[in-house]
This record gives sequence, C-alpha cells and structure tokens, in this order.
Amino acid sequence: MFATTSGNGSRAVRGAGVRCIGLAGRHPAILAGSATARTGFQVGGKGVDGAFSGRAAECRRAAAWEGRGAGLSVSTRLRGAPAVFGVRGGPEASVVVEGEPGGHVRILLVFVDGVGLGEADAGVNPLVAARLPWLARVLGGRPPVRSAAPVRGPGGVLWGVDARLGVAGVPQSGTGQAALLTGENAAALHGRHHGPWVPTALRGLVAERSVLARAVAAGRRVAFANAYPEELFAGDEGRSMARGARAVRGGAGAPGSGPGRRRFHDPLRAGPPLAALGAGVLVRHTPELARGEAVASEIVNDGWRERLGRTTLPGIGPAEAGRNLARIAAAHDLTLFAYYALDDAGHRRDHAMAVAALERLDAFLAGTLEALPADTLLVVASDHGNVEDIRTGHTLNPALFLAVGPGAEGLAAEVRSLPDLTPALLHRLT
Repeated sequence: MFATTSGNGSRAVRGAGVRCIGLAGRHPAILAGSATARTGFQVGGKGVDGAFSGRAAECRRAAAWEGRGAGLSVSTRLRGAPAVFGVRGGPEASVVVEGEPGGHVRILLVFVDGVGLGEADAGVNPLVAARLPWLARVLGGRPPVRSAAPVRGPGGVLWGVDARLGVAGVPQSGTGQAALLTGENAAALHGRHHGPWVPTALRGLVAERSVLARAVAAGRRVAFANAYPEELFAGDEGRSMARGARAVRGGAGAPGSGPGRRRFHDPLRAGPPLAALGAGVLVRHTPELARGEAVASEIVNDGWRERLGRTTLPGIGPAEAGRNLARIAAAHDLTLFAYYALDDAGHRRDHAMAVAALERLDAFLAGTLEALPADTLLVVASDHGNVEDIRTGHTLNPALFLAVGPGAEGLAAEVRSLPDLTPALLHRLT
C-alpha cells in the first residue's frame, strides 16, 4: 500500500493497526495498516521517503530513519500506553506518527454550547477572567483567546473552528449543533442559521445521520452520558421516543408542521438529545444519576435536587462528576456529554454567572482526565460563539475546540469547520 503527498494533494490508505499521519504543509495524508505503508514527502523541494509499519515501535524506528535522511529532528511523546512519535521540519513539512496498542481509540466528546474564541480582555471575556487551572496546564499557561490560537500546549491543542459555514447571519445553536453532530452543513441545507432548537425539517437528519447513530450502526459501543428527567417521556408517545429512532424520525416533517412540533418537549429539540434518541442511547434518568452512572447537564446535581425535587440524589462536586463521566467513557467507544450553562450565561450577559460556569467546567474536565483511560481522545467542541463576549449574545467568532490525548494534533489539522468533526471522529472509530 502506498500513498504520496506533495504540494496540494493527499491520498489515504486505511487498514488495521497503527496510524501514521504525514503532513506536507497543511495537507494530511492518513496511512494506516498492519501491512507496511510507504509515503513520500516534499521538504523544500527535496523528496523524502520513509517506511511506516503497523506496530508503534517499528513506526518510531521508521520515523527516526526518515528524520536522519531528511535532516529533521525526531520527537517522542508518551501519554500512558499510546505513543505519539513525530518527525518535524520547518514550515514546509512535518511527519507525525501516532501509535496506539491494537489501533484502538476511545473518544469522549464534551459538547459546550456557545463558546468561541474572543478578545484577551477580562472585562469582556469571562474565559480570561475565570480561574481555569486545568486548562492553563493543558495549554502551558497560554490564554484561550483568538489572538493566541491555535495553541499547542504540553497537554493538548486548542483551536478555532468556523461556525459561519458560508451562510450570512450570526451562527445559531440549532443548525450549529446539527452540523457538528452530522457532518452536514445544516445552515446551508436550511437556508439560514436557526436556533435555539434544531429546525423541524432537519430533525430526521440529526436522528438518522448523527455521529452517535452511525457509530452504533458500525457496531461501536455508544453512550449519551446526560441524565434526563423521566417526566419528559411520560405517556405512550414519550415511551416510544425513549426507545429510539422511529419516533424521532416521525417528528421530521415539513417546517412548521403540527405533529412534528408536538412530539418534542423543548429540551429534546436540542441537537445532543435528538441525536441520542435517534441512536437509541438516551437511557439515563434519575436512577442512573443516583448511582453515578449519568451526569446532570449542569454537571452537579443541584438543579435536580432543588428544582425537580430529587432531594435524595447525592450532592456531588464537579471533579466527582468528571470521574463519573470518565467511568462511563471507559465502558464505551464513543461517549457524548452536553453542557449548556455557558450559552445561558452569555444570553443573560451575566459575567459572574459565566465565570462560575467556566470554573465548574474546568474542575469537571480535570476530574474527567484524572480517571480517563489513556487510550481516550477527549474532544471539547462548541457550536458558535457567545459567552466569550458578554456584551453581545451570539458572535461571529470561531467556535472553541480543544483536543487532549492520542490523536489530538491530527484532529486539529482535520477539523476546520463544524461539519468536519463527525467524519473525523467516525474515521477514528471505524
């Protein structure tokens, strides 16, 4: 199997085993397989050839050989069992070789609603004002702002992703979440940005073609970690919806159609629960939350205890909730968790509320990573800007993305707009 990339072209060869990712300029070529793959790179006009086999150790030796032949340096990074090996040159070319035992990659996708990359002004941008020690460690102390991105820190990569999708107007949650979760340009399909809920005409798309549904169809173990109250599913129709895709597809009629709208309580019209319903994985409710087998959408259980009357639920902190999420992710190939508090704070234009929600998320992610299996790629992804400029509501800023773990740099190279995420994740899973 051979693949060559130079100038503007790239081809992919896929198989089992270790993945070797070569970057010539900004153009990725994915090479994978237990058989040997060979690639040629152009470095400053000089051809470079190197062999990459299907085992991480051999991949490292091949990279070292190519590094000597090309006069490049060789770097090695280890994060638990997976190994990432790189040969890097100047701006013209870079070779990154990623090895994982048995080729297995687990993915934890944490969706955060309404977070973009904004200005480096603490008075305007709560991401600058908040104390975020976990994120600071991941990024090596560099701020999560537009002028600093992309940030390649010691623990991960932060970058901005296009949420405008070539459509006039300000990005919105409904079409942004649909694009993020399906790989389709939902704003273009709908003819405009739409929110806060997924447009009625696109709900079938989210149910049938989401990254969750396609991973389930491919035989992967999939989880939606959010707990939802049982009363949202009360009655025969609600129980049918909870069983999965058929009821969701029934709500995907023409825009504005009465039956389509009546099938969904408001919280179930957002992208993540629609995708989970379609995939048959919206199955976590009060009992699972009580056992630590689910996570509240607010991360902590306070809202369930105070507003829903579930006073017997344990009071837990963000770090413990993060460890619960890590345990869920450890038992699945793909796990989705959705956090909406930041978009809410942005709409309220409440700086203090936004800072508190960010600090809760930071502690949550710290607890998650502490207990997360080493073969897991953690992806934090948003759908549009909002909270990063507390003055305005939704913004035109790039959506915030963060990747930590095996394959983080490769993902950052591939995902440049919201619809890029689903195919990139499915490639790693299937």
